[in-house]
Amino acid sequence: MRKRVGLTASVLLVAATLVGVPFLWGSGLLSTYSTYSDTAEPASAIAESPVADEAPARKAAPAPPTASTLPPALLHPAPVTVDATGFWSWTLLDRRTGATVGSANANTAQRTASMIKAWLASDYLSRNPNPSQSNLSQLSLMIRSSDNAAASHFWGLNGKSASISRLVQICGLTDSKAYIDWASTLISARDAARMGACIGDGRAAGPEWTDWVLNEMRNVAKDQKFGIAPALPAAEQASTAVKNGWIARSDDKWYVNCLAIGTDWVLSVLTVYPSSKGQGYGAGICESVARQLQA
Repeated sequence: MRKRVGLTASVLLVAATLVGVPFLWGSGLLSTYSTYSDTAEPASAIAESPVADEAPARKAAPAPPTASTLPPALLHPAPVTVDATGFWSWTLLDRRTGATVGSANANTAQRTASMIKAWLASDYLSRNPNPSQSNLSQLSLMIRSSDNAAASHFWGLNGKSASISRLVQICGLTDSKAYIDWASTLISARDAARMGACIGDGRAAGPEWTDWVLNEMRNVAKDQKFGIAPALPAAEQASTAVKNGWIARSDDKWYVNCLAIGTDWVLSVLTVYPSSKGQGYGAGICESVARQLQA
């Protein structure tokens, strides 16, 4: 969303009312770690929502490649600990193999806020491969500057909740659904990572427009690059596509979400916490997770 608050690049520690979240790993580093499976039963989202009845024409996710040995991606499985008030979850996806790791609550859905705009652009372009220059300019504004009026425009052109039905179908999501409006779309951290992979590999926008969407995401406005991007080396920042989302709701909560698509990885981080802490609190959680996954 367009409301902006000063960002912070520090790891945020809270002395009271801390909410601990267990994390999932396959390496057995700590007794609280274990793997989660992408074949697990879908978890219920936090609210019911309408789902359009539509059969998308695009293909489902391709089978993941197999590799016996691969060098670790820049972001790779590592212990993650953040002491923070409220809710936070994350998922890291290896684009080379499709393998995912993340927090124990990575299947819990929260509002996407502006993070969904990358999908709205991809969905529109896949179905309208010859957009007018006016619409193309609006799509660019929606991604680079997170323009809300443009998002509402394409939400309508995409059929509103029908667009989210296509997202679920095409990108293989299990925890997500449409709800009220584009900003209130419900998505989990593991589904957000799947959405990022879907945008990155071309299933979302199609072969003609995927590079354009990713280039727009790599060139978002400076104040849009909070969270994951500042935690990356300079060379990686330039090649990483990002779309963050942030909104302060009437329920006195901030929703701050981060999505980044790297060369061989995708990371999503979702946060919900008291609005009194400001946008920078959630941005700091995103940055902390990204830094720890490079250890």
